[in-house]
Amino acid sequence: MKIMQVMAGAEFGGAEEFFTRLCLALNDTDIVQRVVLRKNVIRSQCLQNGGIDPLELNFGGRLDFYTPWVLKREIKNFEPDIIFSWMNRAASMCPKVRGLLHLGRLGGYYNLKYYSNCDHLIANTEDIKAYIIKNGWPPNKVDHLPNFANVKGSKPLSRKSLYTPENSPLILTMGRFHENKGFDILLDALSRVPEAYLWIAGDGPLKKKMEFYAENLGIKPRTRFIGWHNDVGQLFASADIFVCPSRHEPLGNVIIEAWGHNVPVISAASQGPSVLINHDIDGILFPIDDPETLTSEINRLINDPSLRYSLSKNGRKKYENNFSKEIVVKKYIEFFERILT
Repeated sequence: MKIMQVMAGAEFGGAEEFFTRLCLALNDTDIVQRVVLRKNVIRSQCLQNGGIDPLELNFGGRLDFYTPWVLKREIKNFEPDIIFSWMNRAASMCPKVRGLLHLGRLGGYYNLKYYSNCDHLIANTEDIKAYIIKNGWPPNKVDHLPNFANVKGSKPLSRKSLYTPENSPLILTMGRFHENKGFDILLDALSRVPEAYLWIAGDGPLKKKMEFYAENLGIKPRTRFIGWHNDVGQLFASADIFVCPSRHEPLGNVIIEAWGHNVPVISAASQGPSVLINHDIDGILFPIDDPETLTSEINRLINDPSLRYSLSKNGRKKYENNFSKEIVVKKYIEFFERILT
């Protein structure tokens, strides 16, 4: 089976990270891949380290005629059984080729006009699948396939290296500094939990604003803005609690990663997390934009070791049963085989 995977994503993001993970995972199977992506040094190096030689293109705007031309050339030369395009720009720039199956993959509630060249769509949540069908796609042309998280036994990152006391409760969050991520809500909550420290992994346009906000709240000495980290396993291994305060989160890859690393999760009840989490069983949900309730839940988890243990244990079990690499890759291969018959 030959698959051409095409991604025109952002510099960082959950979909982009999963694209890389899936390409590398499929490279360990009998599937032959041609991987095409928007120019990105770090992502390309990661793929090369895993034995994949990607083709990098600009994936520019309307005046980028070169990228579609190269994609058409690559399709002709590689002769794939499936074109697998990720998100809006890749799906719209891949040409429609008669007799060739084109899959589009959505990780959010995107405008479906970009997927007119696709024959079949993949959603990474059941709710996104329902959204696609509600907006006119035939149910037999839409499938749900989940993401998986890579979990490896990393050693904890030294708290001392980030000036964090060994015995203080450590909260971890991560993501792009964007309004949707709700980091301001978590900072508000932290100001009411005086013994806790916070590590925020990520970058983005609102980083400086959040640093200034933390300073105004008087919690800058207990907050570490640590940027993107190559080994997130080290961060999870160091943390006591993971918080996802997102106002908008179609899936919640970070929650799956936290489960895989045995870290108890607190999350805002946005779209994806509210489907993923069973409240007080494998995680804790709080209302979006509600720092008071988040404060209460953080304190409850800090003061209840047995609850932390049960949430971690049940989260890990859900990860193993639904979101491990082995489980999800098997589902993808079975889907590819089924759709080609």
